[in-house]
Amino acid sequence: MATPPDLVLSDWMMPGMDGLEFCQTFRRLPRDSYGYFILLTSKTEKEAVARGLDCGADDFLTKPVNAAELRARINAGERILRMERELTEKNKLVGETLAQLQVMYDALDSDLIEAKKLQQSLVRERYRDFGMAQVSLLLRPSGHVGGDLVGMYPISESRIGLFAIDVSGHGISSALMTARLAGYLSSAVPDQNIALAKQADGSYAALPPSQVVERLNSIVLEEMETEHYFTLLLADVDMALGRVQMVQAGHPHPVVQHGDGSCSIMGEGGMPVGLLPGVVFEQVEFVLRPGERLLIQSDGVTECPTPDETLLEEEGLILLLQDLKDIRGTALMEALIWRLADHAGQDEFPDDVSAILLEYRGESRGSDPPAL
Repeated sequence: MATPPDLVLSDWMMPGMDGLEFCQTFRRLPRDSYGYFILLTSKTEKEAVARGLDCGADDFLTKPVNAAELRARINAGERILRMERELTEKNKLVGETLAQLQVMYDALDSDLIEAKKLQQSLVRERYRDFGMAQVSLLLRPSGHVGGDLVGMYPISESRIGLFAIDVSGHGISSALMTARLAGYLSSAVPDQNIALAKQADGSYAALPPSQVVERLNSIVLEEMETEHYFTLLLADVDMALGRVQMVQAGHPHPVVQHGDGSCSIMGEGGMPVGLLPGVVFEQVEFVLRPGERLLIQSDGVTECPTPDETLLEEEGLILLLQDLKDIRGTALMEALIWRLADHAGQDEFPDDVSAILLEYRGESRGSDPPAL
């Protein structure tokens, strides 16, 4: 049979093959849609009806057949077949739509992976030894892309700038704003770095961090069409003197770890950048002694939760640093991630994790000049 019928009306008792065998054979035929099977029978016992249903019958008509009842049963079968065809078409449409969505998702996922690579490339160097100090950077987005960024830029042979940014929200829009902000603090193109002012002799002088942050605040509010704001910690580090001039604009308090392993919380807080016009950002200053180190971290560190939502907080970070006081450089950053994963009970974190570690020696070790 090339195309099986959609509806069959069969007697139960027939020569050669009875209705039950016919129904079973009908059910085994390959077909694209459902077939409706009605059995004509004089049997009224429940056991007989159960046998018919087990063999695949959909409905029964008791002989002698009433014409009106026959038409009603056939019409009911046609309605069921029509609904089945409509359902099949809808399922087909759903399947095609899901396939298209999968293609779009795969393309988007591929784009997000590339975006993550581009974002990671904004951190051009994860470690740099400046002789008088060494700097290590950590950037771990919570998803494909995030709103955190850390970086450094040279000011002179003995001075460097450090910045840590955390844009509000997550995802592509936050990452795009992060990339744009990276251009304003570029180490590769100092002419574009708003923290630097070019001098007549071609060298660059650093503007006060407070002035730089106030300018960024104006740029975000007046030039960027965005609902995002961001926290920022901007520091000017004089490695010859150990002096740190810093603005903390809504970013978590940085931590200074002393030579004996004890820690001090630094900074006075402040408003995030891009919320209100005319905000005055306070600048603080402190001095690092040889053997001390400064950790600048995002709230993805201090607000990392345990499975029961207990946050690490500053106290937990200090305990962690004291426990890891003998670990240096990028090894400390790796250990920080391991400890956060142990605290969270999983390898993935709900927020981006970023940090800057400045380890101060206080005298030159003959390293290369700070060209980044």
